[in-house]
Amino acid sequence: MLNRAVLLRRTTLAAALTMGLTGVVFAQSTTGTIFGQAEAGETVTVTGSTGISRSATVDDSGRYRISNLPLGTYSVVLQKGGSTVDSRKDVSITVNAGTEVSFVAAANAQALASVTVTANALPAIDVSSVDSRTVITSQDLDRLPLGRSAEAIALLAPGVVQGSSYFAGQKAGSSVISFGGSSVTENAYYINGYNTTDPLSNLGGIGLPYGAIDQQEIYTGGYSAMYGRSDGGVISQVGKRGTNEWHFGGQVLWSPKFLAEDPRSILYPNNQLPDGYGYASKTLPGTPYRNRKDNVKWNTTYDLYAGGPLIKDKLFFFIAAEAEKEEGKSTTASSSGQPTNTYYKYDVPKYYAKLDWNINDSNILELTGISNKTEYSGTQYKYDYKTATEGALNGYDTSTKTGSDIYIGKFTSYITDDLTFTATYGQNRAIDYSNTPGLSPDRPYLYTPVYQDPSITGGTPIRNGNTVLYVKDPGAKNKTHGLRLDLEYKLGDHTLAAGIDNMHFNATNEGQQISGPGYAWIWGAVDDPNEALSPEQGVGAPGGDGYYVDKYVFTTTTSMSVSQKAQYIEDRWQINDKFLLSLGLRNDQFTNYNATGQAYVHQTNQWAPRIGFSWDVFGDSSFKVFGNLGRYYLALPNSVAIRGASPSTFTDEYFSYTGIDANGNPTGLTPLGPGPVSTNGEYGETPDPKTVAASNLKSQYQDEAILGFSKMLGSSWVFGAKGTLRKLQTAIDDVCDMDPLIAKAAAQGIDPDSVNLPNSCLIFNPGKTNTFLLANADGNGYQKVSMSTSDWGFTSGAKRKYYALDLFLEHPFDGKWQARVDYTFSRSYGNTEGQVLSTVGQDDVSKTQDWDAASLMVNSNGVLSNDRTHQLKAYGSYQIAPEWMVSGALRVMSGAPKACLGYYGEDNTDPAGGYRSAYRWCAGKPSNLGSMGHLPWQEIFDLGVTYRPAFADNKLAFSFNVFNVFNQRKPTVLDATYEKAPFTVSNTYGMTLYQTTPRYARFGVSYDF
Repeated sequence: MLNRAVLLRRTTLAAALTMGLTGVVFAQSTTGTIFGQAEAGETVTVTGSTGISRSATVDDSGRYRISNLPLGTYSVVLQKGGSTVDSRKDVSITVNAGTEVSFVAAANAQALASVTVTANALPAIDVSSVDSRTVITSQDLDRLPLGRSAEAIALLAPGVVQGSSYFAGQKAGSSVISFGGSSVTENAYYINGYNTTDPLSNLGGIGLPYGAIDQQEIYTGGYSAMYGRSDGGVISQVGKRGTNEWHFGGQVLWSPKFLAEDPRSILYPNNQLPDGYGYASKTLPGTPYRNRKDNVKWNTTYDLYAGGPLIKDKLFFFIAAEAEKEEGKSTTASSSGQPTNTYYKYDVPKYYAKLDWNINDSNILELTGISNKTEYSGTQYKYDYKTATEGALNGYDTSTKTGSDIYIGKFTSYITDDLTFTATYGQNRAIDYSNTPGLSPDRPYLYTPVYQDPSITGGTPIRNGNTVLYVKDPGAKNKTHGLRLDLEYKLGDHTLAAGIDNMHFNATNEGQQISGPGYAWIWGAVDDPNEALSPEQGVGAPGGDGYYVDKYVFTTTTSMSVSQKAQYIEDRWQINDKFLLSLGLRNDQFTNYNATGQAYVHQTNQWAPRIGFSWDVFGDSSFKVFGNLGRYYLALPNSVAIRGASPSTFTDEYFSYTGIDANGNPTGLTPLGPGPVSTNGEYGETPDPKTVAASNLKSQYQDEAILGFSKMLGSSWVFGAKGTLRKLQTAIDDVCDMDPLIAKAAAQGIDPDSVNLPNSCLIFNPGKTNTFLLANADGNGYQKVSMSTSDWGFTSGAKRKYYALDLFLEHPFDGKWQARVDYTFSRSYGNTEGQVLSTVGQDDVSKTQDWDAASLMVNSNGVLSNDRTHQLKAYGSYQIAPEWMVSGALRVMSGAPKACLGYYGEDNTDPAGGYRSAYRWCAGKPSNLGSMGHLPWQEIFDLGVTYRPAFADNKLAFSFNVFNVFNQRKPTVLDATYEKAPFTVSNTYGMTLYQTTPRYARFGVSYDF
C-alpha cells in the first residue's frame, strides 16, 4: 500500500557461555534449573535466598533435575539416609537455563568427591538446553559501557543489528532492532513472563528501569513450542526480587552538553546527472538542507531501589524508580513547512514493584507492577537559513505521552516433586496521546515550499508557521490482557510440558489525519513542464515553468482488536547420560477484528513443530554439540486494520496556480486532473470485512535450522560456532491493482457489474493462490475468485532467506577480567524484507507498497535492507587495580545496501498509476537493492572506567563512559527516491537523512548497600 508519509520523507559468563547454545527454551520464563549427577537413591535439596526449598530424588540412572526455581542464589545439599554428606553454596542460576551441580560418588558415601561451586567459579557448559540466546546479568550491566535500553543490551548478541532509523520504538525516540535478517516488527518483548511488545504495531516494547534488571535474555533462534508469535527474536527481561537480606541504593547519571558532539550538517546534493535528467530545482544543489550546529542533547537520570523481607522466608518486596530527563536542540530542514530551532524535552519516569509470597512450601505467588512512560514537548523558534539566525517564537511542537502501565500476577504450585503448575495473567494499559498547543485549524501544512514558483514568491518561500503535518486523536490508547497456563510433569527420562498461551489486544482511536483544515499543500516542480505528472491517473502536465501543487488528504483514525490463542505440548527426553532430545508442537490461532468487532482475518490450525537436541560429547559438560529445527508463526498486529479493514481517505488533487496568499494557500488554481485521485482506492468508504483479505489467508511463518557447538578451551576459555538457516515460507502484504482481479472474474463468467468490486487494497499471501470474495451487488451472497501468482502478473512469490555463521571466543568473568569476541558472516536476500519497508521507512505493517502491483516488484530480488555481511562484536572488562576497572564494547559491521527508486523503465513511466518514483529503476536502469553499493562500514567503540574506593567498602562507585569514542558520524539512511517526476531528479536523492549518534559522555555516581 502506497504511503504518502513515506513519500514525504523521501524529498549483542554463565549467560555468555550459553550464548547461541542454550535451548530448552522457555523463552519468556522467569525461572531456572539446577541439575546434575549423584548416586542413585540419594536426595538433593536446594534452598534459595528467599527461603524456598525443593528436593528431588536421584533417579536410577544417577541424575536429578529441579526446575522452575526463582532466580537467585542457592545452597545445594546432598543427603543420604537423612544425613548431609556434601553441599555446595552460593550457586547462581541463569534464567531459562540449567546450572549443573554434580556430586561424584566414592566408595564411601561419607567422603564424596566434590567440585567446589562458588559464585565466581567458571560454570560448565549448559548441556540441558538447545536454543540460541544470550543472557546478560545485572553484574554485566554494572561493568559494561552500554546504553540504558533493552535494545542497546540486545545489540551485544550475534546477528542482532540496529534497524532503520526511519523507525522508532514504543518509547518515543528509541531505536528498533533486527534479528537474523527479519524486519523490526517481527520481535517480541517480555517482562517477568508477560508480553510487553508495542500492542499496536509491534514496533519495539516496554523495558524495565535499568537498575531493576536482574537478567535479560536475547533469543536469536531455536526456542521451544512453549512460545511463539515471533520469527525474528525475543527480548525477555526478568526483574529483581527481594530476598532475606536488605538491599538499597541509588544512582545519579549525567550526560553533559559540553561533552556532546554535533551531527554533521547536510547540503543538498550537487551531482553530475545522466543525460536527459535535471534537478527539480536548479537553485537548491549545494545549498544547506539541514544545519546541525549545536544540535546536541544532555541527559540526567536518577535511580533508587530498595528490597528485602517483610516476613523472613515468607514475604518479600523490591521496588525501583527511575527518573530520566533529556533536553536538546534540533534544527529542522530548510525544506520543511517552517524551518525552526526546536528546544525539546523528554521526561521518562519508570517504576517497578515486585511482591513475592511463599504461601507455603508448595505454592508461590508473585505480583509485579511496571510503569514506563515517555512525555515529549518542544518549543519552536523560527530559523532563517539565509542568515543562519534564530528568530521569534513560532509555536510548539506536538506534545506526546506514550507508554504503559503493566500488572502481572504469577502463581506457581509444586504439586509434587515431579508435577508443577504455573499460571500467569497480565494487563497492559498503554497510552498514545498527542496534542499540539496553539495549532490553528485554519492553516494548512505546507510541504516543501522550497518548490514554490519563485516568480510569485520572489525566491523566498511563503510559509504560515504550521510545523505539524499529521495529528492523532488525543484519546488514542491500547489495552492488552493475557493468560498462560503451564503444566510440567517429570516421568522417568521424560519431562513433559503442556499449556495454553492466550493474548487479546484492543486499540481505540488509533491512526492519524492531516493537521489544520484536514488537508496539506504539497509543492512540486518538474524539469520538463510538458511532461504529464501521472497520465495513468489522468493527471496532466503543469505547463508554464513546471510548478504545481498537490492538495493532499489523509485520514485513518479507527479502533480495532486482535485475539491470539495457542496450545502446546513438549517432551524433553533424556535418552541417555549424554543425549537430550526436545520435541514440541504448537498450534496458534489468530483473529483480527475491525472497529465494529467483525473478523476480517481468522487463521487456525497453524501447527508449528519444534525439535532440538543437545549432545554432551564427553559427558562432563565440557563439549556440547546442539541443533534444532523449528517453524515460527507471526501474527498480524492491530495496526493492520488501519487502512486495511477500516474506512480511510488517501487522495491527491493536482493543480497549477497563479498566486499564493499570505497563509500559503495557492490561488488561481487550474485542475491538472479529474479531481481527487487515490492510488489505493481510499475514498473514506467502509470495506466489507469478508472481502478485505483472502478467505484462505495464511499467517506469515518462517522455518529455521541451527547447528552448533561450544567447547571448553583449557580451564578458562570457551569457544564455539553456530550455523543458522532461515527461510520465510509465507508472507502477508497487500495488493492494490484490481484490473487483474476484474479480468479473472470476467474469465470465470462473473459480470463485473453484478458484484461490488474492492474499493481498497486486498490483504493476501504473495506467491500463493489466494481466494477472494466479491459481494453481489444485490446484497445476496458472494462470488469467489481465485488468483494465482501469474494472474496478478507477478513472476515469483515472496522470498526471504538468511544464512549465518557465528564464531565466538570467551573468557567469563573470574573476579579479575572478562572478554568475549563474536564474528558473524551472514547474508539476507530475496525480494521481501518482511512486514515493513526500510528503504523508504514505511511502517504500514504487512501493507507496504511492495506487491501493490506487478511492476513494483520488477528488479526486486537482491540483498535485503537488514543485511550486514560482516559483524564483529567484542566486549569486556578488566580489574586493573582493587579499586579500578576499565571496560569496553566494540561493534564493527559492514553497511546496509543502498537503494534507488525511480520511475519505471527507460521511458520513466508509472504503470501502477500514482506510484511515481517507487519502482526499482534508477535513471532508467534496473536497481536491485544493493546494486548501487552499500553504506559505509560502522566502527563504534564505547569505553568505560569505574572507581570503587576502598574506604566505602566497594559500595560507592564513580563511573565515566564515553560512547562512540572516535566520533563516527556516518550515514545510516540515505534518501532513496530518485525522481520527483519523469526525468526530474529529486534534490534530496542520495542525501544523508540519518547518521550515527555522535560522541557523548556520561558521568555516574552510585551506592549499593
